[in-house]
Amino acid sequence: MVTFTAVHSPALSYIDLGPFRVHFYSLFILSGILAAAWLTSRRLSSRGGQTGLVHYIALWVVPWGIVGGRLYHVITHPSDYFYAGADLWRTLYLWEGGLAIFGAVLFGAAGAYVACHRVGLRFLSFADALAPGMLIAQAMGRLGNYLNHELYGAPTSLPWGLQIESRNAAFPVGLPSDTLFQPLFLYEMLWNLLGVIVIILAERQFDLRWGRTLGLYLVWYGFGRAWLEALRLDPTELQLAGLKVNMVTALAAALIGFALILVQWRRHREPELSPYSRTDRSPSDVGVGQDRPGTAPNLVGATAMNRVTLSVTRAVHQHRPVKNRRPHGGSAHPLRSDDGRAETEVNAEQQGEGSRDDG
Repeated sequence: MVTFTAVHSPALSYIDLGPFRVHFYSLFILSGILAAAWLTSRRLSSRGGQTGLVHYIALWVVPWGIVGGRLYHVITHPSDYFYAGADLWRTLYLWEGGLAIFGAVLFGAAGAYVACHRVGLRFLSFADALAPGMLIAQAMGRLGNYLNHELYGAPTSLPWGLQIESRNAAFPVGLPSDTLFQPLFLYEMLWNLLGVIVIILAERQFDLRWGRTLGLYLVWYGFGRAWLEALRLDPTELQLAGLKVNMVTALAAALIGFALILVQWRRHREPELSPYSRTDRSPSDVGVGQDRPGTAPNLVGATAMNRVTLSVTRAVHQHRPVKNRRPHGGSAHPLRSDDGRAETEVNAEQQGEGSRDDG
């Protein structure tokens, strides 16, 4: 029975702008990506990352994440796309919904790893900075599910039940048209936003660098998602050991996150002073964030330049000729040192000292 406090499904899920149709689902997905990129950029910059670096990494993460999210959804819902007379082009219709977060995270992480390697950034440091922004993006994506009339659970008599129109293809057969359902999109959205608060507060109390924030994200989202999957009315068709594949994946993510926290806590007791894995390559080597007026200086590039300068200085010092000076009481021979050795012997000794300095 539809009540005054029930969550009503929106009447529109898109708007037409001339020849173009704009789906609200896509707008919320894009808004979530922008919000995550903004927060991640601020967090990474505060930890020593170069300005504009996140935007470069996003060029790898976003396309890979979209492909992975869609691929995972299609594979776990084969009967929706593969049947006699099916239009296979529908597998590409992202605006109809169907971006699985697990596929997006897996493929997006692969893209992030490649991008981080190219600019010398430690992948786990980037993931730590991304974690709360990722939860914000997921929460905003769940609003897109609401506008698409999807992601709901079993029938309920709760006053905040979700009203779904009976003509919806996923509406259970045999139920009254005024049946209310568990608003799982709302539960997950609130769970994700609560996770943002938990992560930020935990970072203030504990040292969660070196990938430990990523581990906390995986634990938080994994266990929450496993619980929601148990309530979901439109489960995936694939099962492992009698459990929905999404539930198994969620629990596996939580266990991986827990293991990551333990391992990194034992490996790294020291503070993380820089998010960079090496200092011999700067983001500007691949066209990221070159020094311009109004931008942060390229500290990584400066470090590399300092090394070059030091090497040149040593080389000059090693090959600098001995001046023909005659200290009081010293040798009068222009090619002899004070202790009578030839100048070539002195230069050889200086070169040996220089080579020992390099070690």
